[in-house]
Amino acid sequence: MAPFSRIASIIAIVSSAASAWKTFTVPHTDGQDDTPALMAALPDYTSDSTILFKKGVNYNIFTPVKFPVLNNVEVRIEGNLTYPADIPTIQAIVGSSSFPGSWFTFTGGNNVTLRGSQDPEWGWVDGQGQAWWDAQQQVNRPHGWAFSKINNGVIRDMKLWKPIAWNFATSGANNIHAFNNKIVAVSDTKSFPFNTDGFAAGGTNLLFENNHIQNGDDCLTVGSGAKNILFRNSYCEGGHGLSIGSLGKGGSVADVQDVLIENVVMKNSLYGARFKSWTGGNGLARNITWRNIVFDGVPFPIYVTQNYWDQGLGPKPPAASSNNTHIQDILFQNFAGVIQE
Repeated sequence: MAPFSRIASIIAIVSSAASAWKTFTVPHTDGQDDTPALMAALPDYTSDSTILFKKGVNYNIFTPVKFPVLNNVEVRIEGNLTYPADIPTIQAIVGSSSFPGSWFTFTGGNNVTLRGSQDPEWGWVDGQGQAWWDAQQQVNRPHGWAFSKINNGVIRDMKLWKPIAWNFATSGANNIHAFNNKIVAVSDTKSFPFNTDGFAAGGTNLLFENNHIQNGDDCLTVGSGAKNILFRNSYCEGGHGLSIGSLGKGGSVADVQDVLIENVVMKNSLYGARFKSWTGGNGLARNITWRNIVFDGVPFPIYVTQNYWDQGLGPKPPAASSNNTHIQDILFQNFAGVIQE
């Protein structure tokens, strides 16, 4: 084939690939729920597509979004999204048998990107959490984003404002890069933004870096089944620390391996590095390192318990037990800062 013929063939292939990529701009109707129109269109955009929440638009996500299995898809949040402001409305949805578990749920796929915006005014997801915190309401709270069962995924530039409860979870995911994300779960009153965990790391080969998290619970929580986790170069404020667990509840068998948490600033947090497992649990947590942790106003820079108990998770187990989640090769290295007395 002549050189010009080869060039023409390459151009034709690139043009064909470009033309195959589709973009769906989510429609918006003032005062109405924008979820139904999105859900109706999604089956046509499950591969080689961009799903765009347009800049300059304030979207009403008044009912949950459950994405189908996606392949080569980018979900781009350039507009602002808001949950319903009415607490009973959300509680009724979360309490129903059809609730998918999170307000935004990914159900699987390959090469999936969840991208926010670097514009400081746009790309925010408003969870309307202030009213929940003021009411001390913990019944039927929705989790935020379940980036579940994704292979080769990216979570970047997302901005969450006053999320009601837990934020990003990566259950069953593999090869995920989460970076430049911002979570602001800070109360304007004396109420406490309870259970507003930042990242719940589940799955394998997960990299979290350059994230900014202000919240009222774990900045990071690493659950059973997590392997090869790296959390670094981030800022955590107001929460409950960089946590492994809780593990072993109800005698379950835990498996956590190869976790490195490094170069993190902890500000006004209850804990710094934290390990928590339940009495009576089984299994093994091994090769876990926290290093280069800077803390300010932290009462417990290092905290390890194998008799963990959360009042919201049932009666306290007996203190004496022949079983505990085993710990192996745990390292706390280069901690520096000010302990709050």
